[in-house]
Amino acid sequence: MPTASPSSPASLSSPALSIHDVAPESVLVLGGGRAILLQLANPAVGHGVARHSDFATRPLSRLSGTLSYVYAVTCGSPIDRAAAVRRVSLAHRPVHGSQSVGAPAYNAFDPQLQLWVAATLYESATRVHELVYGPLTDTDAESVYRDYGVLGTALQVPPGLWPADREAFAAYWSRATSGLATDETTRSVARQLLHPTTGPVWLRLAMPLGRLVTTGLLQPDERALFDLPWSPGRQRRYNAVIGVIRLIYPRLPTRLRQAPMRHYLRAGRSLAARDRATGQPGGADGR
Repeated sequence: MPTASPSSPASLSSPALSIHDVAPESVLVLGGGRAILLQLANPAVGHGVARHSDFATRPLSRLSGTLSYVYAVTCGSPIDRAAAVRRVSLAHRPVHGSQSVGAPAYNAFDPQLQLWVAATLYESATRVHELVYGPLTDTDAESVYRDYGVLGTALQVPPGLWPADREAFAAYWSRATSGLATDETTRSVARQLLHPTTGPVWLRLAMPLGRLVTTGLLQPDERALFDLPWSPGRQRRYNAVIGVIRLIYPRLPTRLRQAPMRHYLRAGRSLAARDRATGQPGGADGR
């Protein structure tokens, strides 16, 4: 998706880009692993996931649930959005726990925790987009940023809690990342995510590349939270992978680039139809 430079005629006459121009790009899925790791590094989110998710037996469940929600609220119809919000809210209902020795209290309906999850999704998606397409103009970047607030506000994040602009978001991000921490519990969940022992064969075959990209997208201090190894050799391989993606992906047909979006929207509609037929609503990942 080419972007106009700040001084080009197109940037002066064309409407600003929106989330509908950015979110359908399947390449943004490359940032999914990074977003999940950053979510885990918030102690309350990490312990909630450790207690209530099943990465070990269903390694794709959280990513699939996240993608279903993201595509529904950013690219789907109002009916798609309402159904996705309902599924996520039902899945979040049992996710709460009191503070105990070595574990913080958590509640999946906590607006601050939902804000953090939405922030990691926005920050990771736009980081990958910039790697592949280059930076957006300030006008486009601000427009896309404002739109991405829907990831939180569709749930329990009050609109006023989403930082007002990218400058405010940068300040929030700096504060939030300074408080990240992991322990053996959350690092164990991360290991299950990055080293699945179950799931489809293709997933396990793809994970060396997935680990490389996920780790490469993290900052050095973020890698250290999970004891993820890095080296000049890994950096060169990561740079080569990103270079190939940058060369090939933008030249693919739009229909192919947006195929995952259509898949997850169809899957969400099938779940909604099943729920209506059976009266047994499923969770965010279709359970």
